[in-house]
Amino acid sequence: MRCQLLAVALVLPMATWSAQPVSGYEFLDETTRAMQDDDFDNPGLVAVDRGSELFHERREAEPNACASCHGKDGVELSGPDIARYPVYDANLGGLVTLQRRINYCWEINLDRFPLTPGHSDLIALETFVRNRAKGEPVNVQTDGEMSPLIVRGEALYNTRFGQLNLACQHCHVQHQGQMLRGQKLSQGHSNGFPEYRLGKGRITSFQQRLAECFVSFRAEPFEPGAEEADLIELYVNVRGNGLPIETPAVRF
Repeated sequence: MRCQLLAVALVLPMATWSAQPVSGYEFLDETTRAMQDDDFDNPGLVAVDRGSELFHERREAEPNACASCHGKDGVELSGPDIARYPVYDANLGGLVTLQRRINYCWEINLDRFPLTPGHSDLIALETFVRNRAKGEPVNVQTDGEMSPLIVRGEALYNTRFGQLNLACQHCHVQHQGQMLRGQKLSQGHSNGFPEYRLGKGRITSFQQRLAECFVSFRAEPFEPGAEEADLIELYVNVRGNGLPIETPAVRF
């Protein structure tokens, strides 16, 4: 059972905050912005290169690679379609994240063992695919079958967890723009994921970052690919509708 003990919560001065979506890029210092903007300095491009290798890989006795359907360098991939994820697909059981869609193709179309959620190769593939949509505005569906799922994701986003009794919204809504441990709290949007985290020294998926946040306020993280994690990922993407995809972003 996840611990939700009442404790002394993080106390920060109230920030002047915006209800409009603002990319985490705007909260970075100039040095980190320059690193993200430079294709030679951005360390996240290593994951794009690794994803490209996997995307073009055709193993012995296999008739196809990802590129067989989607073209060399993913030229047949649709940026606007990528920007719609997570999506609702009744044939796959409902809510489908981009990682899950890639893993489905990996298993069904390439006849390979599925990768576990959060596997480094799966994150590299996600980084490569999402990088193909760089600059596209996030455009996740908000009506129809998605509507009740978004409500559930929002409820989780506003739920207090852990010994510090915190919810996502405490940092990324109430205290956006304030300093915490030497870094400025952003609105917590997902338009840069997978992103390179300088503090961890690795490319990081949205759900990995969610787990890191839970650990920081002393709560048990959701398992990668868990329904709750997918719902929070959905809601955070909806919060950022209209923001340009920056993958791979660079964050602290």
